[in-house]
Amino acid sequence: MVDLEKNVQYIKGVGPNRVALLKKLQIETLEDLITFFPRDYEDRSKPKMISDLVDGEEALISCYPVGRMSEIRIKPNMVLCKLLARDETGGIELVWYNQTYLKNNFTTDKRYTFYGKVKMKGKRPTMQSPVYELEGVNEKTGKIVPIYPLTQKLSQNTLRKIIENGINEAYGRLDETLPEYIINKYNLENINTAIKQIHFPDNFLEFNRARRRLVFEELFSMQLALLKLKNKYDVNKQGICFDKNIKMSDVINDLPYSLTRAQEKVLEEINSDMESSKPMNRLLQGDVGSGKTVVSEIATYKCVKSGYQAVIMAPTAILAGQHLESFSEILGKYGIRCELLVSGITKKEKEGILERLKNGEIDVLIGTHAVFEDNVEFKNLGLVVTDEQHRFGVRQRAKLVQKGETPDVLVMTATPIPRTLAIILYGDLDISVIDELPPNRKPIETYTVTKDLEPRVDSFISKQIAEKRQCYIVCPLVEENEEMDLKSAVELAKKYKEIIFPNYRVECLHGRMKPKEKDEIMERFKNGEIDILVSTTVIEVGVNVPNANIMVIENAERFGLAQLHQLRGRVGRGDYQSYCILKYQGNSRIIQERMNVIRNSNDGFVISEKDLELRGSRRIFWNKTTWYSRI
Repeated sequence: MVDLEKNVQYIKGVGPNRVALLKKLQIETLEDLITFFPRDYEDRSKPKMISDLVDGEEALISCYPVGRMSEIRIKPNMVLCKLLARDETGGIELVWYNQTYLKNNFTTDKRYTFYGKVKMKGKRPTMQSPVYELEGVNEKTGKIVPIYPLTQKLSQNTLRKIIENGINEAYGRLDETLPEYIINKYNLENINTAIKQIHFPDNFLEFNRARRRLVFEELFSMQLALLKLKNKYDVNKQGICFDKNIKMSDVINDLPYSLTRAQEKVLEEINSDMESSKPMNRLLQGDVGSGKTVVSEIATYKCVKSGYQAVIMAPTAILAGQHLESFSEILGKYGIRCELLVSGITKKEKEGILERLKNGEIDVLIGTHAVFEDNVEFKNLGLVVTDEQHRFGVRQRAKLVQKGETPDVLVMTATPIPRTLAIILYGDLDISVIDELPPNRKPIETYTVTKDLEPRVDSFISKQIAEKRQCYIVCPLVEENEEMDLKSAVELAKKYKEIIFPNYRVECLHGRMKPKEKDEIMERFKNGEIDILVSTTVIEVGVNVPNANIMVIENAERFGLAQLHQLRGRVGRGDYQSYCILKYQGNSRIIQERMNVIRNSNDGFVISEKDLELRGSRRIFWNKTTWYSRI
């Protein structure tokens, strides 16, 4: 048996200097190290002929250098190093930057393997900064190579070697964690082989066997833990039986619009839970604009009129403010008192809210993380509603629940999750789905464009702003990253403000801003004081700006389909026709397929299923896997 709690600093190749770097990756023990699984793999095992190379692919080639490496000084601090090479079918140009020492590493009488991304210059292929070695060495090429999440100053090669040393120390000494009858029944790989092959697979057949074993155990362990949690919750707790004489139909019949059949079905499920002695613990899934908020308002009505209080949790102050307006409009006519608790209010205002809440003078408290504070006390909490569930942790949800005597819990998400995955992720919750949009919703027109159409996109934006509309522009990064050819919010905002749209009001919003600063900018955008908001994905959740009818997403190929759909949902909230324009780079089959999916569908559940199919589920947990869990 191996000591899995052994400090990682005693693993060969680590030492005191690299301990701090590994700690940033949450690697502190041998167990952490060998369960720090790769995020991807590069197939460097099968060389291709140069004549068969395709633009945009990553490939391994085997060839001879032709002549010596040339050096071209592009600017004072940048040197371009070029090496021409050939195989039996053609030639290729290999390029490195600021690596002049490489000129002594190649000779024309030896064959080398090179691995990198192919780019076509006319008919000649090029490869920038390829990995290379003498043919036959097989340290960097000639095999399947794992790619790990990294931290600064820790390279892939260094981390691979450390993990390899850790596996060598543990291999053959790991205790089996699944019963033999389960291993045999499902034809699973043994744990020692699975751990080795998941990091350094001999081939993709072995990788798939290892992955199947680890995925099985991870989901199996998670389901056992959730089942244990759910059984404990169901058996040990007596919930609130809300008044059966309080009818949800009182509110439904007063609404200025009709509910969809999906909303009515979900309300039936919620009403049944609320009238039961078993505490409600329900996840409500609904696409953007499907009407989850009004469902929570109707449930809140039943709670308050039964003599209890409700709390509504939102991830941002702006969204909490929107909920206050909506809840007050729907419930105010029934004498239900709603108030807002966010971090930006004065001390005197907060003290007054806390006193009224404790005395029962507030029926519905709507707030952000400020609601979690210990001094927030309810007189009689009966319902906890959490909006945008994925923005809050399980412990935070539990902390709210503890502020009452087994209140009912309703958690909502506008991120459609395939039902099979939702059952795995939220096995302790019952699941309701609103899979129907109101009939009066105008579909958002979605277009996918490449870089050469940017002038037409800018012209279209200008035309819409001239008609008093507003525009979101979303990009994946906050600041320029030299290693990734992506537009950043900061640089892009500057370009739009100073060059493309100097006559319009352009502002930038990103996650590194202080919460108060972000809220102020969003409030100005909502009030029409900003024409174009250049942002990272912080605008993904919940902001309602009916006048914004254009969403432009830069480098759309870098986002998941479900996230693109979520971002697209920020427009289409007013009376105007809305548009989503996805700018993308690359011509690979996967990119084209993903762009086609988002362009041709406005159904979030269809899109999430396709996203799961194309990208895979990845890991559910971060780092520490459940094959060594202690349930």
